[in-house]
Amino acid sequence: MTTIYDIAKQTGVSITTVSKALNNYPDVGVKTKAKILAAVEEMGYYPNSSARTLTTKKSWTLGVIFIEDLGVGIKHPFFSAVIQSFKQEVEKLGYDLIFLSQNIGQEKKSYLDHAIYRGVDGVVIVSSVKDDLEVLKLIDSKIPTVVIDLHSNKSSVVYSDNFSGSELAVEHLFKLGHEKIAHIRGHQLTFAGFERYRGFMHAAEKFSLTIPSSYIVEGDFFSYEGGYNAMCKLLELKEPPTAVYTAGDMMAIGAINAITDHGLDVPKDISVVGFDDIELSKFMTPKLTTVKQNTDLIGENAAKLLLNQISENHKVFTAVTIPVELINRASTAEVKK
Repeated sequence: MTTIYDIAKQTGVSITTVSKALNNYPDVGVKTKAKILAAVEEMGYYPNSSARTLTTKKSWTLGVIFIEDLGVGIKHPFFSAVIQSFKQEVEKLGYDLIFLSQNIGQEKKSYLDHAIYRGVDGVVIVSSVKDDLEVLKLIDSKIPTVVIDLHSNKSSVVYSDNFSGSELAVEHLFKLGHEKIAHIRGHQLTFAGFERYRGFMHAAEKFSLTIPSSYIVEGDFFSYEGGYNAMCKLLELKEPPTAVYTAGDMMAIGAINAITDHGLDVPKDISVVGFDDIELSKFMTPKLTTVKQNTDLIGENAAKLLLNQISENHKVFTAVTIPVELINRASTAEVKK
């Protein structure tokens, strides 16, 4: 079995230098590090986890917490894409992920208790729910944290530009001649739902659109059912909208099915715009016009923010807003004259 001593002998450097290179210390030259990593690859060296922990005083494990109200967790297409990107980034430096719940065995514990019990070096929190007490307790602790899809002044955070995304959606519909634009909004206890609604109202004012209160409908926690039921309410109006901007793609899919179930056509009768650009958006009929979140950039930035805190051994409060873009597909068209 290859050891760190074998790597040192093969590359002609000290054991200390090999250890520093493997643990990403900044004082190892680029060429030396490349030579060491090439030898590691060639000789099939895998550092013993216990030895690494003793040497570096780190567990090389990161905690992952999901908090959302649909109960689907990692099966949610946005969350799973973000965590996959995060996972790929941290694995480059040898970190493993462990999912933290509020239970240890049969015993109820806080997220903080579980993080301490597992000895994680840091925690990534994927949450859209504002003011969750368990999350607040964790980010108030000394454990390095990064929060995705939520703003906080006590933790590093990464989220999409939800406000500008809504502006892009409304502007797109306005340029197609739509003035009767409704909004199926996400739950206002969520950061994304609140920011997207704010962006929608700002854009409506910017383009001098009159939005009756009946055109703002609750879509619950970004679910298919929430979008379907909200669209049914809009279709019952005396003057239904000619276009609908939904705060999430799953709600948009629900809205489209409600429209077709009522014998109408998308986009001939009603245009629909979503938000997220989940994988299904480009395969459904009609293909969904939507605001794309860059899940790769969200995951990569979250990983870098968390790993920097661990490396520097102190918490950092940095907010990173990831740009969004409108993806124009077949679910929107010029308003019917």
